[in-house]
Amino acid sequence: MTTVAIPASPSDNVQPESGLKRTHDVRLVSTDQKSAPLTVIATISMFVLRFFWLRTGSAMLSRRWVRILPHANDTLLLLTGISLVMITHFYPFTPQGSWLTEKLLGVIIYIALGFVALSRRPRTDRTRWIAFLVALIALVMAIKLALSKMPLWG
Repeated sequence: MTTVAIPASPSDNVQPESGLKRTHDVRLVSTDQKSAPLTVIATISMFVLRFFWLRTGSAMLSRRWVRILPHANDTLLLLTGISLVMITHFYPFTPQGSWLTEKLLGVIIYIALGFVALSRRPRTDRTRWIAFLVALIALVMAIKLALSKMPLWG
């Protein structure tokens, strides 16, 4: 159970209910985010495993579940992120959500470089390795931002 503080406007007439409490000028929203850590672990594991299989030429890459599971997991992760934005009212590209803007940028970099690292298009080993490592760094940056809620670049 995660508690997130949200600035409340003076016009909010929110009554204390289960999961939502009103204090001075902040609403405290409790959100159950048990699926988020599991999907993040699955995302990292599947990305590293798929890259390993690609490098070793494993036939596992052609299995149906390997082609479907990472996309289903990443979709669940995206939906969890969207629901958290809707619950907390922290929006990217706003002063209050600058950390969220940086996190979104990290996720976009991860997706783009993950595509480069894992694509079937012919690429040099050096290009794949650089894309893989920078994608992992971008993912770690996004995780750090999600945990700290403190922007890295101001």
